[in-house]
Amino acid sequence: MKNPWQTLSVQVAYDNPWIEITHREVINPSGNPGIYGVVHFKNIAIAIVPIDDEGYTWLVGQYRYTLERYSWEVPEGGGSHDISPLESARRELQEETGIIAKTWIEMGEIHTSNSVTDERGLIFVAKDLSFGEANPEDTEQLQVRRVHFDEAVEMVLRGEITDGLAMAAILKVKLLRDRGLV
Repeated sequence: MKNPWQTLSVQVAYDNPWIEITHREVINPSGNPGIYGVVHFKNIAIAIVPIDDEGYTWLVGQYRYTLERYSWEVPEGGGSHDISPLESARRELQEETGIIAKTWIEMGEIHTSNSVTDERGLIFVAKDLSFGEANPEDTEQLQVRRVHFDEAVEMVLRGEITDGLAMAAILKVKLLRDRGLV
């Protein structure tokens, strides 16, 4: 489909190592002038659902500054566009949980808040797990919790997991597991 928006100008309003925010003067789809703000993410969002042979997964808890509340999530983080998403997924899983996986399945792509951001996320399942030491970044004060995968699904349904990437990952894996595809 042809883009109905016309961009007249783009001005960087804010820039840091992780995001760039631009202010745009536009002609909207109805032909009227308008403005648009776009948050550009400089990394790919990566989410990993590790599952062991007994049907357990691992959740990562941390206080999220932007929400001013504690959040339970799947292991996740950012991956540079310069390296493969799978390499980023392996790094994030090991950093946050100490888990190393032999088998990786890419489950698909997600766009978060696509009305204001171009953020792209990828979801992976990690299997055939071995365990070592976690090595989180200094900005992360993490709590790692092993729960049965069905309990993680229930946590989403009860509103205990609200992170969009984690919710999408857990529910997609649940549907594909129910169909025997994972």
